[in-house]
Amino acid sequence: MPILPVIADLLAALAYVVAWRAPHRFSGAAMVVGLVLHAFGLYETILGENGWHFGFAPILSATFWIGVVVLWFEGLSARVEALRTIVLPAAAIVVLLPLGFPGIDLGAQATRPLFLPHLLIGTLAYGVLSLAALHAALMALAERALHHGGEEADALPLARFLEDLPPLLVLERILFRFIGLGFALLTLTAFSGVLFSEEIFGQPLRFDHKNVFTLIAWAVFGILLLGRRLWGWRGRTALRLTFGGFALLLLAYVGSRFVLEVILNRH
Repeated sequence: MPILPVIADLLAALAYVVAWRAPHRFSGAAMVVGLVLHAFGLYETILGENGWHFGFAPILSATFWIGVVVLWFEGLSARVEALRTIVLPAAAIVVLLPLGFPGIDLGAQATRPLFLPHLLIGTLAYGVLSLAALHAALMALAERALHHGGEEADALPLARFLEDLPPLLVLERILFRFIGLGFALLTLTAFSGVLFSEEIFGQPLRFDHKNVFTLIAWAVFGILLLGRRLWGWRGRTALRLTFGGFALLLLAYVGSRFVLEVILNRH
């Protein structure tokens, strides 16, 4: 691997640690430095001079890059220190993963029209919506702590951490930023797959388990965003639909592999 992306990733990790530990007034600037270096390292890893690479580590790194962007943006108008204690240390670790696991060279597949953009956008969509599901789980714990005071609240997992979280309205706003971005990416993935299947995969679109569950999940997230805009859906309704949509995405990949390999004995 060339030396520049290695240096960029190491410095990005350092910047995230500084942003995590620094006082509030310096944290935002350190996050921006980390984001710029992180973006450069990602570009060189995935699209650099050594060819087009794809793997779990670069995509996980890109997903956390988006998470830090959302956190930085929310930090401009709200105190999000508690969220920083989760996201920034994790980002500092994840940004280094592509150094050891740069992914595989896509080779001839990368020459297919639209193949790589479809692959990257689709994987990022699942990554961002995974962040939304994790954030929704955190919100569910925070809401439970809010409605159960005293010793019962203290017995909840991460009780002290939950006390330091931003208000639920801020957490909800962050949740819908993740869902909105994930839905936009999933829309691009779904419709590019439908309209340009032969150009991307070299074969007509097949409505297999993965595609069907992905389209149903897309509809669930779309209904959630529409309900939020028209009827002000929030709270438990939003959390349930978020968990439901994410479960469908899991079925689209994990479930479809189980059907093919275990039930149908195909590989």
